[in-house]
Amino acid sequence: MSAKALKIGATAAVVVAALSGLLFSTLREDTQFYKHVDEVMNDPSAWHGRRLQLHGYVAGIERKRSSLEYRFNVQSNGSVVQASYTGVVPDTFKEGAEVVLKGTLGADGFHVERNGVMAKCPSKYEPSKGVLPNTSGS
Repeated sequence: MSAKALKIGATAAVVVAALSGLLFSTLREDTQFYKHVDEVMNDPSAWHGRRLQLHGYVAGIERKRSSLEYRFNVQSNGSVVQASYTGVVPDTFKEGAEVVLKGTLGADGFHVERNGVMAKCPSKYEPSKGVLPNTSGS
């Protein structure tokens, strides 16, 4: 094998190793698991401290007077976790609303990160009963 081919091979190996290391370290920091409450609460200790997107339904909202501090329960399939959040919540955040929360699970509940509340109200997007869409093209 010539010296030139050996240098090219070594350079290619170094570049591939550097890019792989950079990709791995970048993805590892931003990895978030998307889980439902019941999946997480089956074995909560396995999820402590890990970044999650937690899906469930809101129940028992409490707001500290004259502040933006919220405590509420998030439930799914009979499992419940208490969540805490400080900040502005979406207009659709209410009892029974479907939510996805970004944050981490701790021993005292789920800590939602800043701007980590995404709520939707499915009734806003469903057609009214008895109303059929116009498919005639006119």
